[in-house]
Amino acid sequence: MTFREATINDVGQLQVVRNLVKENVLSDPSIVSDKDCEEYIMQRGKGWVCEIDNTIIGFAIADLKEKNIWALFVHPEFEQKGIGKKLHDIMLAWYFNHTKETVWLGTAPNTRAEKFYRKAGWKQVGTYGKGEIKFEMNYDDWKNNLAE
Repeated sequence: MTFREATINDVGQLQVVRNLVKENVLSDPSIVSDKDCEEYIMQRGKGWVCEIDNTIIGFAIADLKEKNIWALFVHPEFEQKGIGKKLHDIMLAWYFNHTKETVWLGTAPNTRAEKFYRKAGWKQVGTYGKGEIKFEMNYDDWKNNLAE
């Protein structure tokens, strides 16, 4: 299992993983285009992947422009193996190395993702979009979570 920065060449595999997830499913997969993925990993922020035998099984993308976590997804066959946590930690370390501004994300309520973010120390601050929970993580809370 290898963790590394995402590249433009990974976009096709990112889309495969994104469209295989069982929660936070896109109602229309065309909503997130390859061009969107490229923009987020090359211009707006950075992405990371986890791969086994050159096949991407998870990825995470942070957006510095909007101070947002744009994506964190793991292939359903590889869930609950620590991959999401490792991608999360790599992404937040990079994010807070580039800015100390609070980062936010949205996720559907009553999902494993909601539980994951709560356990990782994210604070619920309201709602976002179409009924998603809006979470935030500030620099101090992130540092304190590392110390625990």
